[in-house]
Amino acid sequence: MLSEALVAEVLTLARAGGADFSELFVEDSVNTTLRLHQGEVKDAGGGNLFGAGLRLLYGTRVVYAYTNDVTPEGLRDLASQVARARGAAGETDRTGAGGLDFRRVDAPPLYVARQHPLHAAGRDKLALMRRAHGGAAGVGDVKTVDVNYLDRVQRVLVANSEGLWAEDERVWTRLSVTAIAQDGTLRQTGFYGPGAGQGLEFFETVTPEAIGAEAARIANAMLRAGYAPAGKLPVVIGNEFGGVIFHEACGHILETTAVEKNASVFADKMGEKIAHESVSAIDDGTLPGSWGQVTVDDEGMPGERTVLIERGVLKSFMVDRVGSLKTGYARTGSGRRQNYTFAPASRMRSTFIDNGRETPESLIGQVSHGIYARRMGGGSVTPGTGDYNFAVNEAYLIRNGEIAEPLRGASLVGNGAQDLRNIVGVAGDLALGQGMCGSISGSLPTDVGQPHILISEITVGGRA
Repeated sequence: MLSEALVAEVLTLARAGGADFSELFVEDSVNTTLRLHQGEVKDAGGGNLFGAGLRLLYGTRVVYAYTNDVTPEGLRDLASQVARARGAAGETDRTGAGGLDFRRVDAPPLYVARQHPLHAAGRDKLALMRRAHGGAAGVGDVKTVDVNYLDRVQRVLVANSEGLWAEDERVWTRLSVTAIAQDGTLRQTGFYGPGAGQGLEFFETVTPEAIGAEAARIANAMLRAGYAPAGKLPVVIGNEFGGVIFHEACGHILETTAVEKNASVFADKMGEKIAHESVSAIDDGTLPGSWGQVTVDDEGMPGERTVLIERGVLKSFMVDRVGSLKTGYARTGSGRRQNYTFAPASRMRSTFIDNGRETPESLIGQVSHGIYARRMGGGSVTPGTGDYNFAVNEAYLIRNGEIAEPLRGASLVGNGAQDLRNIVGVAGDLALGQGMCGSISGSLPTDVGQPHILISEITVGGRA
């Protein structure tokens, strides 16, 4: 992207005001978005984002600035302005060359796209969408189908005053279907939207037809459902996107973004038992082709597999550079950002409860009266405490150890830290679901996941 000589000069100029550390992040990304409504193209968009961000550290204090002028003069001006941002007196020296001896990060790509989105024609992407539409349209009582397609290719360079030089290309593709089933005044929505850190070959494994069919199945299953009961009940939560509760209610308070401010209930619990012994939790950036894969993070560190909880015991946080400086914990390759306009922060990658030894059937069989939350929806979480309220998009009553009638209007209300202790069974059918996670460094692709789990008691919100 840029010459080593120019990058070295910019990093040196940036430190002229007395900074301990300087880092340059350069990004060139291209994205495509398409929307199909009732089989017709309704929206088509895309764009190119090209720019650079410059970060300085004065101890643990951060100064960050960015520009879309990546000419040599534009980058020199950015470096000079950032160097003066802390109030250093006088002009910075604009003459010195950096003299940095860069070492390139040895991190082979975790996955190389076979059908690269930038090389695929628009008609090929539309063909995938029409196949997804066909998988849902007219199935049962489905009357309306929306299909959305996304791909993004991000090329980055990370270099710093310690001599690190890392380059990476990230590829993401996703196809989502919203199906609406209707019978008179009854109306229910089903949604399914898998994605991957792969090219269009992803849709050879997860076919567009299957994506559409799953959205239609959910809509039809919930169309004539009765209202969910309310009260404290045992709940079996399904795999894949069921992991959104752990992600939101527990994952964020295991990031040093929260720990460093003492805004996490787990901040002082390292090495202590915080969950039932059946629970092990992982944040993994090394799953090839996954939505949350990280060959190198946005600080240039290779991604790694981080064991957060092992048999109920807190083993690690997710740690970026500043988080490491403030807490003393080793970095975990978790420094991420949406794009060059954000400074990096500790963020999740593919975060999940690991496989246990039971089966979904054995977990359900242990419940005489409770709820099976097969598919979770959105919700809200109180930062720091982990208190949450999540909708259940697909729910069923469990009666005498068997799945009974479908239920609508169910929600789960609880606390992530408490629920970790109330997980009394974990199955062995781990699956991951894809989403976009928002936090201090922007919106990022992250996997959530888990096997089926049994929680002994959660407050269920309902109307029956």
